[in-house]
Amino acid sequence: KSGLDPGGAWHAWGMACLKAGNLISAREKFNRCLKPPIDLNQLNHGSRLVQDVIQYLESTVKPILIADDDYFATLRELEATLRTRSLSLEMMCEGKIQHNSYYQECLFYLHSYGTNLAIISFYMRHDCMREALLHLLNKESPSEVFIEGVFIPSYESGKLHLLENLLETIDPGLESWGVYLIATCKYLQKKNYYHILYELQQFMKDHIRAAMTCIRFFTHGTKSYSELGGKQTWLLKIKDHLKVYLQEVSRSSGRKKMACTFRKKMSATDVSRHINTVDLQMEVTKFLHRCESSGTSQMTGSSLPTLFGNNNMKMDVACKVMLEGKNVEEGFGIAFRVLQDFQLEATDVYSKVAKQLVKQHKYNEIRQLLKCVSESGVAAKNDRDNIILNCLNEFKNIPAEDLDNLIQDMDSDENKIQAYVMCSKLRSAYLVSVRQEKSRAVQLVQHVWQLAESSGDDVVSAICAQWL
Repeated sequence: KSGLDPGGAWHAWGMACLKAGNLISAREKFNRCLKPPIDLNQLNHGSRLVQDVIQYLESTVKPILIADDDYFATLRELEATLRTRSLSLEMMCEGKIQHNSYYQECLFYLHSYGTNLAIISFYMRHDCMREALLHLLNKESPSEVFIEGVFIPSYESGKLHLLENLLETIDPGLESWGVYLIATCKYLQKKNYYHILYELQQFMKDHIRAAMTCIRFFTHGTKSYSELGGKQTWLLKIKDHLKVYLQEVSRSSGRKKMACTFRKKMSATDVSRHINTVDLQMEVTKFLHRCESSGTSQMTGSSLPTLFGNNNMKMDVACKVMLEGKNVEEGFGIAFRVLQDFQLEATDVYSKVAKQLVKQHKYNEIRQLLKCVSESGVAAKNDRDNIILNCLNEFKNIPAEDLDNLIQDMDSDENKIQAYVMCSKLRSAYLVSVRQEKSRAVQLVQHVWQLAESSGDDVVSAICAQWL
């Protein structure tokens, strides 16, 4: 008469019936105020009213078994049990849920008015993980429901291995779970739960992604190669994962390929290349670890480069190896392999090393570097000269004798002249110019003469004028 919403009254009446043990009447009352959710896959446990009903039923567990103890059950409870049995899932767990009328009543309300997440969470609370998983598959629930309802409760309660065993029991190939497992991996990566992620990737036999996680374990948070030296077991694990993947690819190549799989794929050529990278990183790690331990390391405070980064980082590794040994020659072999394997710009790396050696006043080491480059067998004609020219920007810091020695080591007279001009050694530039073929010598000497005139070097200007 007053036009008020009667839902609250029906709910209160239904709760009163429940507390009185009148399960049939309770259903009738709740039917007038409870409604099923619009979206069964929404990430909540349904309406507050439904949650109150479930909470009460779960707190009022009566150990009534529908086996030898039938005569203890009231007729009303027996009738409720018979009804709810037909409404529950096909697969019932062997524990209390199957035998207790109050648990069955929970299932009736959950299936009638609850979300998939509420149903799955109920099964998980009562150790019926298999039923939770089967419900998830049956309803084709989204990945978020699996993560929220099954995965998170499993690892928080230490039951991750049990979950993995059940996933494998239901589908030995894990293909049914592929979407859920990949989504879970992304969730764990976003949360920075890398140890759980790695464990899951191993269970999934997703060897390529597991290897990528091992790379993260190897490189993350380390500030020196001394630290990396203690983490070399991760390099071995990367290699193991890649080798197992290659074996599996070769085994399956003769069989019919699966149309769709959730595991990351990679060509055998790429995997072999990555194995070589791991081997080379192992060599780099041992070498630099030894250098840091013996105190020969000169570079500090910079970021720690590895061969798992981009090309710039790989170039930094090559530089580091040449600069941190007792001399350039000691690390040149490893650095050369890095340059060759990744097809890096060798001249840029050598020039960078030469500039560092100038800053460290190791001028003889620059000549040693030039010797190693020449003996490498793959140096282009002007490589040595370009290395010297690139480090002459710092010529003011190089003692005159060392500067002359470096320029004398150049192969091309044209480059020597350019170097002398860069260092304002116009007399030396003139002396090399006049040794060239007549017409070219005239051009070169005229250029030196113009520079001498503009810089006010009267002596060299007069010599050039006289020769011309």
